[in-house]
Amino acid sequence: MLPPMQQDPDRPSVGAKLERLVEIMARLRGEGGCPWDRQQTFDSIKPYTLEETYEVLDAIDRRDWRALAEELGDLILQAVFYAQMASEQGLFSIGDSLDAINAKLVRRHPHVFGDGTAKTAEQVLARWNEIKDEEKQERGEEKKGLLDGVLRHQPALMEAAHLSKKAAAAGFDWPDIGGVMEKMREEIAELEKAREADSAEKIEEEIGDLLFTAVNAARFLGVDPEQALRRTNQKFRARFAQVETGLAARGRDFRQTTIEEMEELWQQAKTKEGS
Repeated sequence: MLPPMQQDPDRPSVGAKLERLVEIMARLRGEGGCPWDRQQTFDSIKPYTLEETYEVLDAIDRRDWRALAEELGDLILQAVFYAQMASEQGLFSIGDSLDAINAKLVRRHPHVFGDGTAKTAEQVLARWNEIKDEEKQERGEEKKGLLDGVLRHQPALMEAAHLSKKAAAAGFDWPDIGGVMEKMREEIAELEKAREADSAEKIEEEIGDLLFTAVNAARFLGVDPEQALRRTNQKFRARFAQVETGLAARGRDFRQTTIEEMEELWQQAKTKEGS
């Protein structure tokens, strides 16, 4: 049994707030509701779900907790929107979704809610995957290839991370980071050959191989490649903005300067970061 939640009697419960959101969504989709909301379908809402997810990640990267609270609300709305459309078609309700995740969390944490044991994060993950496989067998799902469970419709960098992690868990891996670094040097050499041959198709292939190997290096070093690249993107934005500001202070823009002057301002931005 879960312990009871402490609740301020003078404030609406989380459940009441969720029910209010469900009511609002039903009103928007109902007769006399919002024309835009009533027009939406499962497929038309998908781009907004992706956009809201990235806005959540952006708020986390910026450590903007007020924005994060708002963006999480927008993301929760996406789940309620899908559930409302499903309810209208007699498929399932938001209550079914909540029941499913509650049951799943309890079932897949036997070391917390049962008599299982797991003392490390690695043991927890291994048991989670075992239980997941058991659930599929109970549902009579056909056994698929090891990598078939990795979603194809996700950012390529994240897909590469999941693919390499799955393969490594099956033993298809380098013995240490040294092998990965050697593979990276090999891929760089192959990219150089493709460039010299001026083959666009081969260049694209070798760039992909190099990126995939870099993802494996990140895995060995305990780094999330998606997060690492997002941080580098953020750093580039900040430095580039300082270069732009520096040029403006000199009364010039990018068309009126040289690469040497831009590099000077870039180095100044780097130095300022370390101060």
